[in-house]
Amino acid sequence: MSTPLLKNRASLTHKLGYAVRNPARIAPYVKRTARDTWLRLKHPDHVAYYRAVMASDTSRNPEAAVGSRSHERWLALGEMQFDYLVEHGLTPGHRMLDIGCGNLRAGWRFIAHLDAGNYYGIDISPDILIAAKRTLTSYELQHKLPHLTITQDLTLEFLPSAHFDVVHAHSVFSHSPIHVIDECLAHVGRILAPGGFFDFTFDRTEGAEHQVLREDFYYRTETLLRLAGKHGLQARFMEDWETRPHGQSKIRVTNPA
Repeated sequence: MSTPLLKNRASLTHKLGYAVRNPARIAPYVKRTARDTWLRLKHPDHVAYYRAVMASDTSRNPEAAVGSRSHERWLALGEMQFDYLVEHGLTPGHRMLDIGCGNLRAGWRFIAHLDAGNYYGIDISPDILIAAKRTLTSYELQHKLPHLTITQDLTLEFLPSAHFDVVHAHSVFSHSPIHVIDECLAHVGRILAPGGFFDFTFDRTEGAEHQVLREDFYYRTETLLRLAGKHGLQARFMEDWETRPHGQSKIRVTNPA
């Protein structure tokens, strides 16, 4: 397991120390703060707010909008997600739901791997889904008939019961307040097929839970394990994910047998 993360990025002490160590990042941070303050005033609802954030980021660079500093990093992060699930048994015959599919950073690999029609990608951002369709076209995967759908929430009410063998949410809960995570965990069990699982990543802290600019949220592992248990789900921390070169941690959720 990686070293526990104790720092509180929302604290004034951390912000001042970070500014001293990284003076070149002060101006971009101030600009981001101003933008987010304006968007928060204009869109007090979190989904509407984050949809506006994604529209702003995607207009500049769709790959950067999903957290990739370069095209090489975009490819590497997608490959990491894909390899992990294949190692954990993802087969072409499985039906997969990719929550927060973005511009198909990992999704295009899943689509290529799965049988036609077996990939379902959902996202709150219409702008990033337009970019996803461009990715699909660039990799010539139209014949795989993936489902790409915009959603307003994570109640998943439009999806069939006991249908998905794998549900996947990479870097979604790291941008979600606790009520959004709770909503997803309250409903994901219904759509999981027998023996299916739900993997999600999150920004882990072993100190005080906190958020930065209402975009980045840091949770204790125990908080999310308890939340899953509240909804009758079994959840475990995925130790083997910690060896991957990625800053987030992973939890796997299943329905009790």
